Amino acid sequence: MKSRRSFLYQSGALLIGTGLIPPIDPRSFGQFNTGLDYASPESQGVASDAIIQYLNAVKGSNLEHHAFILMRHGKVISEAYWAPFTPDKIHTLYSLSKSFTSTAIGMAVQEGKFKLTDKVISFFPDHVPTIISDYLAKMEIRHLLNMASGHTKDTMGPMRENKTSSWVKTFFELPLEKEPGTHFLYNTGATYMCSAILTKVTGLKMYDYLTPRLFKPLGIVDSDWESSPEGVNVAGYGLRVSARDIIKFGRLYLQKGIWEGKQLISESYVNEATTSHIASNPGDGDWSQGYGYQFWRCKPGFYRGDGAYGQFCMVMPQYDAVIAVLSESSNMQKQMTLIWENLLPGFKKDTIRENTAQQTELKSISNDLNLNAAIGSADSIAIKKIRGNTYRLSENQWGWTSLLITTGKAGGVLTLKKSDGGLALPFGWNEWQTTGHRITNPFAADFRSMVPSAVAATAGGVGDDELKIRLKYTDAIHGDLLTIKSGENKNIDISLLNSLAEKNANIKENRSSLTGTL
Repeated sequence: MKSRRSFLYQSGALLIGTGLIPPIDPRSFGQFNTGLDYASPESQGVASDAIIQYLNAVKGSNLEHHAFILMRHGKVISEAYWAPFTPDKIHTLYSLSKSFTSTAIGMAVQEGKFKLTDKVISFFPDHVPTIISDYLAKMEIRHLLNMASGHTKDTMGPMRENKTSSWVKTFFELPLEKEPGTHFLYNTGATYMCSAILTKVTGLKMYDYLTPRLFKPLGIVDSDWESSPEGVNVAGYGLRVSARDIIKFGRLYLQKGIWEGKQLISESYVNEATTSHIASNPGDGDWSQGYGYQFWRCKPGFYRGDGAYGQFCMVMPQYDAVIAVLSESSNMQKQMTLIWENLLPGFKKDTIRENTAQQTELKSISNDLNLNAAIGSADSIAIKKIRGNTYRLSENQWGWTSLLITTGKAGGVLTLKKSDGGLALPFGWNEWQTTGHRITNPFAADFRSMVPSAVAATAGGVGDDELKIRLKYTDAIHGDLLTIKSGENKNIDISLLNSLAEKNANIKENRSSLTGTL
């Protein structure tokens, strides 16, 4: 299996008609212009052995991790990426986006744009119902932030499904069954309303508002944020930044809003946003420790922003530390427990004697982390049956009209064509081959957001009749498994399986199979 560094030199995806995309400059994968300072774990009072133990525990957990960064006393003391994920990749944050939304609201309050106690309906007189209920009249911005709007069901689903009306209007039309401020309900639609209010008041999308105030000062240069049909950043999800950007964001909060000597966001808002304002979920886990303004409290006394499938920014004031984790995990509680049980015992108050042997081992482990690329044989009968043939595809929702697999000693290329162009994706035999160019998923589906992403691919033959190609969208977390099966008369069947369904039997793959004929 290739190391993280060896695959950096692979070529980019070929967009038919435009030529070969140059590979990404490999210098971007080292500690070049990161805006971060680095030090040994022991110099910052953390045992390298604890980090080794944690990384080994992750390996044994069967939970897919993409990136991990540990910072203490302002120094990065451990940084690891699981190939094909690399330091340059932005990453879909899902609900970790909410903590950035909270930051924008805090900055706007600081600038006097509005107050947290302002009534939500006051900003949208043209969208409120004819009859305004008492509960709706009482709803304030702070209730949106601490997930206590009064709803008992998440409003985002109905907002997205209503194709004929404003998301804001739909939010106001949904029933409020509880008095605002009295009932916790994780409500991504409420976060969207924060973004809508900010855009209404400032005339700027939240992303554009944050760019000079947060992104530029922190050195966040490659990022994007999805928008709604009415031109408002979706706020509760959809932001993409890198793991290094997340660690900087956490450090800003650890430093009470100060960055390079400048107060970007007020200390009072940082304290208020990260303090529990309402009891969250029942039980004794890390979702039961209370909720602030788009931040969760953690069981050991920390706070965090987090997003679906394991996107974390953990701020640990007691240890003067920040942790960033990116992943496609099926068990986020287990991820946090791995940190509490393996990393925390390694934190000491003072510096520790340097342990060069363990530091070398940690570096070796960190540089050789990979998602499993093994998928089958590089020299199977199935490959010989399929390669070199151009197949005419059955009618499909993506408009692809033909498929061609070409192969070589190191891997091959999957080529898809349609009436207005095509796409060629390189793959390695049981090795990740990644592109330097972002594409839209060629088999886009409704079950998740589809945003342009670099893609990595590995392939192998299984038995006499199947070629499997695994695609991983490295700027967008998820992936697809393509199974191309040869049949009678040299025809093929192509089935799709998204990575979420592959990990979880309760998630179904709804995309139809394709057929191909010579």
